[in-house]
Amino acid sequence: APSTSPNELIAAPSTTLNTMPAAARPLVTVHGYDALEAKQEGSTQIRMPEVFLAPIRPDIVNFVHTNMAKNKRQPYAVSKGAGHQHSAESWGTGRAVSRIPRVSGGGTSRAGQAAFGNMCRKGRMFAPTRIWRKWHKKINLNQKRYAVASALAASALPSLVMARGHRIEECPEIPLVVPNQMQGIEKTKDAVKFLKAIGAFDDVERAKASRKVRVGRGKLRNRRHVQKRGPLVVYADNEGVSKSFRNIPGVEVADVETLNLLQLAPGGHLGRFVIWSEAAFRKLATIWGSTKRVSQSKKGYKLPRNVMLNSDISRIINSAEIQGHPGLNPAKESSCTRRSVKRNPLKNPEVMEGLNPYSKVMRATERAAREAAAKNRAAILAAKRAAQKANAIQKKVNYAKMQYDYTVLTKADLDQKHADDEAERKAAIAKAEAEKKAAQEAEEAAIAAKNVKAEAKEAADDGDDDDDDDDDDE
Repeated sequence: APSTSPNELIAAPSTTLNTMPAAARPLVTVHGYDALEAKQEGSTQIRMPEVFLAPIRPDIVNFVHTNMAKNKRQPYAVSKGAGHQHSAESWGTGRAVSRIPRVSGGGTSRAGQAAFGNMCRKGRMFAPTRIWRKWHKKINLNQKRYAVASALAASALPSLVMARGHRIEECPEIPLVVPNQMQGIEKTKDAVKFLKAIGAFDDVERAKASRKVRVGRGKLRNRRHVQKRGPLVVYADNEGVSKSFRNIPGVEVADVETLNLLQLAPGGHLGRFVIWSEAAFRKLATIWGSTKRVSQSKKGYKLPRNVMLNSDISRIINSAEIQGHPGLNPAKESSCTRRSVKRNPLKNPEVMEGLNPYSKVMRATERAAREAAAKNRAAILAAKRAAQKANAIQKKVNYAKMQYDYTVLTKADLDQKHADDEAERKAAIAKAEAEKKAAQEAEEAAIAAKNVKAEAKEAADDGDDDDDDDDDDE
């Protein structure tokens, strides 16, 4: 690569290239501060280490990560005398109480209460924890190497890196390889400029924005905040890169010779965004070797190979080599008859036409009638309303038939009948008034005659009295 200083490395911003090749390509470009440098003459290209073609095994990665995470636990246990700091003894039998130890003494509610047992108030826990528990887990060396190789292979696939949540849209290529001058950056502000230049600072901002207070009791145990992981910077020679990048939120640094699965696959999830220095990327080939070449730093170790080079089974079966093999038996024809599904003629027009050929004509007629009805809607509504009005009149006529001994009447006859009924009612009222008036006049005449007769009688009585007085005078 052309020699450039760290200040020249971060001199200009990057230009976005949205092309992300797959991990199976043979060469990887070393990108400087300009993402278009790959198109310039004299740009450096490195052969892809074979560790990036290792099988990706999420099950092994998850298993190894789970056990590795247990190796940094701190022992804990309850106090040795917890729950046994009482002068309690059992009362024995014969007192109609259980034989659990009871607090001695008196004069307080605590006296006589059960103690020591895990079911007792202020008693010890069941199976008190001890500090000599087996806290750490031993992991097979081959499994750890397999997991790290899978994590490295997954870090070269843009789809897995993006699926893990990393923002790599502005990055020119995955895996991202930068010149060795990155290892000489000593200032954090220069490191930030460098991350912006290669298009990796979006992922740093994502990690910084994710910082929040932890959920649970851990916030009281010196781990109050949680934060997502950002880029992982891998170097071969530490010339100040570890100090310049370590204070950027979410960014971690690692030596290529001591790669850790806890950093390559945090949480057991594959696809960590890794930024490689050129020297570190070249060193992977000697550290891991290949499926045929032994590693130079791991004694007798070869990379795991895929069980199948091509996992497309249908493509293998239909290939010319398999289909043209003389020992291949032809496909057997099945003699069994499949049961046909019975379809409902009321819902399936084709089945109905098989049963009733005229159904097609019926459907066409109904469709034409619906279309005509839609066009003549106003006329149909007017006719319908007229029919409703005539029906209302007919209801009155029918009621009249029921009321008048089912006599067949027209509307004119019904009106005349109502008029005659009204005349009869008025005549009855007038007759009743005339009779009432005649009765009143007869009563008045009887009273007058009675009065006249009474007056005549009184006059006659007065005349008799005068005659008697004359006789007495004589």
